[in-house]
Amino acid sequence: MEKQKVSLNFSSNNMFSRIWKILTNNKILISLITVLAAFLRLYKIGDYMTFLGDEGRDVLIVKGILEGHFTLLGPRASAADFFTGPIYYYFMAPFLWLFRLNPVGPAVGIALLGIATVYLIYRIGKYFFGAPSGLFAAALYAVSPLVISYSRSSWNPNPMPFFSLLIIFFLYKSITQRSWKALLFTGFSFGIAMQLHYIEVFLGITIFLFITIATFLLESKEKIKLIFVRYAEFLLGALVGFSPFLAFEVRHGFTNTKTILNFIFHQDLYIKEIIHTSPIQIVGDVFFRLFARLLTNYPSIEQLSKETFILGLWQIGVLLLAVASIVVLFRIKNKTSLLLFSLWLSVGVACFGFYKKPIYDYYFEFMFPLPFLLVGNLLQGLYKSEKIRIYGKIISIGLFMTLFLHSLYWMPFKFLPNRQKDQVKSIAEFVISKTNNKPFNFALIAGQNSDHAYRYFFNVWKEDPITIENEAMDPKRATVTSQLLIVCEDMNCSPLGNSLWEIAGFGRAEITGEWSVSVVKVFKLEHYKGK
Repeated sequence: MEKQKVSLNFSSNNMFSRIWKILTNNKILISLITVLAAFLRLYKIGDYMTFLGDEGRDVLIVKGILEGHFTLLGPRASAADFFTGPIYYYFMAPFLWLFRLNPVGPAVGIALLGIATVYLIYRIGKYFFGAPSGLFAAALYAVSPLVISYSRSSWNPNPMPFFSLLIIFFLYKSITQRSWKALLFTGFSFGIAMQLHYIEVFLGITIFLFITIATFLLESKEKIKLIFVRYAEFLLGALVGFSPFLAFEVRHGFTNTKTILNFIFHQDLYIKEIIHTSPIQIVGDVFFRLFARLLTNYPSIEQLSKETFILGLWQIGVLLLAVASIVVLFRIKNKTSLLLFSLWLSVGVACFGFYKKPIYDYYFEFMFPLPFLLVGNLLQGLYKSEKIRIYGKIISIGLFMTLFLHSLYWMPFKFLPNRQKDQVKSIAEFVISKTNNKPFNFALIAGQNSDHAYRYFFNVWKEDPITIENEAMDPKRATVTSQLLIVCEDMNCSPLGNSLWEIAGFGRAEITGEWSVSVVKVFKLEHYKGK
């Protein structure tokens, strides 16, 4: 009997040992993390995606590209009246085509890029710090509610985390391996990223500083010459990546460049939006939000009603986590890696101190992967610590599980879907049903939204409303039809006498129909006939 018990114990221990090896296998773990990331980004994506005016504008332009109307301009920048490059529109095009003009297609494209970013974080974390660090970072990034929300909608800043990771990795490889090809690719990736959002210029400052400092530290001769050669190689790649936008600028007298320079040096033109806060306060706020919003889903400013004891503890916890991750970063042996990540963090955060307009979460997308990589390195350091041994492992796993489960608790599916795309589509269908198959004009009364989302569906159905031109362009008023359909996103709005051009240009009118549809009101106006 004793021999049999020993044999059974040995076989059971052997079985558990095999299970443990499988569970701790890096390939299996990253596969599970990637599957989880895919589920959180793709599940019911059509119900949760954002589809408002900006998204409608983008798919209208991309539909035009599919029909042969190519463009060298991208979306309008939110900060002022200039435009980004067109690369995002060409990224959207195959997905809109594959999904037969359904706007969910480009959102799926962003989700797939977000999934690839999770895997890329693992590989880069493993490369710089070690496999456990990469796994910790990828797992936390996969479940971050803020990251997920930006990974489920089609918007030009949303690919930035993926390209920022490529830039950081190939920048490091180019300097440490003296590879001009890697530096060209770094520049090319940066040129693409600059077409997504101009906030990437902050990463450009990091690049130039890293090239300069790392060359001085690693090279023994002709340092100045080598620095300028590397600048030239990087800029050549950037020019190629940025070439579609540059082609537009050359053809149109550098109109966007002039507007950008005017915006930088004459911000008084936008004085109403300037935030009067000291640079130190801004930098502190950005540093805190970078870790708090991404890793702990800390409430945004709009969600905060008042300070509480719990929020105070939360803030202290976030700051301790951030500081600890930086302390552990400074203990890594590879000083070139330390330089790169220190510059990415310090320069990225410090540059916001010069920005005097509202700072939104998506502005951080060029740094999205950074806090996860730093905290992944912290968790690995605690887990492998020889000084605190078992306590380090307990703290590491406990902290990871707290962050991981907290993020999972706040996953997007916790809340009812907005179904914006379906709402817009159903409202557009209702508008068409009230036109009696006759030409019509269209207007939207809304706070900060535009009518492009509705117009996209009109365009797909070949039911485009006629745009009213001013009298100088249309003296015979041929563009004014017999009916004006108005969507009011404010249920209490009054369309008669509204100063909106689409309404004022229609002329004196009377309401001949009024309906509540979904979350809006639809009005039908016809020309005033009198008594």
